[in-house]
Amino acid sequence: MQTGMYTETERCVRAVQSKDARFDGWFFTAVTTTRIYCRPSCPVVPPKPENMTFHPSAAACQQAGFRACKRCRPDTSPGSPEWNQRADLVARAMRLIADGVVDREGVPGLATRLGYSTRQIERQLLAELGAGPLALARAQRAQTARILIETTELPMADLAFAAGFSAIRTFNDTVREVFALSPSELRARAPRKSVGGTPGALVLRLPFRVPLNPDNLFGHLAATAVPGVEEWRDGSYRRTLRLPYGPGIVTLTPRPDHIACRLMLGDLRDLTVAISRCRRMLDLDADPVAIDDQLRTDPLLAPLVDKAPGRRVPRTVDEAEFAVRAVLGQQVSTAAARTHAGRLVTAHGDPVDDPEGGLTHLFPSPEALAAVDPGALAMPRTRRTTFTTLVSELAEGRLQLGVETDWTETRARLLALPGFGPWTVDVIAMRALGDPDAFLPTDLGIRRAAQELGLPSTPAALTARAAAWRPWRAYAVQYLWATDSHPINFLPA
Repeated sequence: MQTGMYTETERCVRAVQSKDARFDGWFFTAVTTTRIYCRPSCPVVPPKPENMTFHPSAAACQQAGFRACKRCRPDTSPGSPEWNQRADLVARAMRLIADGVVDREGVPGLATRLGYSTRQIERQLLAELGAGPLALARAQRAQTARILIETTELPMADLAFAAGFSAIRTFNDTVREVFALSPSELRARAPRKSVGGTPGALVLRLPFRVPLNPDNLFGHLAATAVPGVEEWRDGSYRRTLRLPYGPGIVTLTPRPDHIACRLMLGDLRDLTVAISRCRRMLDLDADPVAIDDQLRTDPLLAPLVDKAPGRRVPRTVDEAEFAVRAVLGQQVSTAAARTHAGRLVTAHGDPVDDPEGGLTHLFPSPEALAAVDPGALAMPRTRRTTFTTLVSELAEGRLQLGVETDWTETRARLLALPGFGPWTVDVIAMRALGDPDAFLPTDLGIRRAAQELGLPSTPAALTARAAAWRPWRAYAVQYLWATDSHPINFLPA
């Protein structure tokens, strides 16, 4: 699978006729006779090939005058894997749109963050996705509106504002156009769900492409959880979220065919960005079949992949937070890193109220950490310098680690900071920047696993061997780490 697959008509027709869910989110099928668009795995009888057209995005389908299928709900399919595996302009723009930037800052704000003109961005998005940034953001608002309509009892006027619409009339018109139902009709059709008595609580399902192995994904997050910010409770990973309009708390529970997501938000306008960040943290838009097939071409990796396919790369909801934690974890145990981070959280994090568990704070912002007295940091002098330099660069805006960053440029900026060697930079690239090809050849656990498997164990030789695993070396890291008995590789009891 690759960019522009929607132009490969025969391949798309075969995917639709076989109802292949692996292609959901890669392209959308529009039926010219019914004026409806669907995901490839739609359960209805496939239309005749001559009545199918294919589009790269839901927004492109809507732009062409098609409405969403009521059976397969194409707006809720996993996102395209392209946007998290690429670092070009279109991919970075799509990550920012998913993060709600167009709704908050408009297209000029999107352009400013990317360092391009609005015309350049619109031209490239139209060429690849069949829709510009405003149409893509509109499609996302429609999906957010549908979630709120079906899972809350909010009055429609409040709901429209929370979904990002500036006017109730625009909200009504968009919902009717996209779903062929009025907002009240959508709510009447939705099954009633009990979400408990916590104000602002929302319950939804986060879809993914199968297979998904939750062991290393949730095991890593639970084993490294910072007290007060994260916890594993009753089979779920929970954490606080620093969002544009206020704090939030999310509870994520692995299920066989989805991730159950419970959100408590201080402001419902943060729903879209909260969902986007949770999906990114859990790497839910990955294409595990393509990744695993590539890694299986190495006969020494193949048994690891076959034993537990579908491993994801555990990422983060806050790139700056992860960079700080990477520095705190340099040359110390997981337990010691958690202790260091927990002390900073208690002293400098913003308090939150968690009526459903034991979370107490947001992780401190770079601005708060930049104000910390370096003498109060219980760490060696060289690491103290690394820490204070990093948080100063982040707080002053000289270093950007958001979803819009260019991976190559950001690596170079990190390497120029004192105390940042290849291991720290690559772990930030893998888990914060989201580079699927980040690799850790100097990591002790990786070298030990390589030696046990009969792979080269010196960094240079292992890097040469790993060239065949590209562009998925970050996933190879997960399989190699899984050979160890470290708690990061297992779901907690």
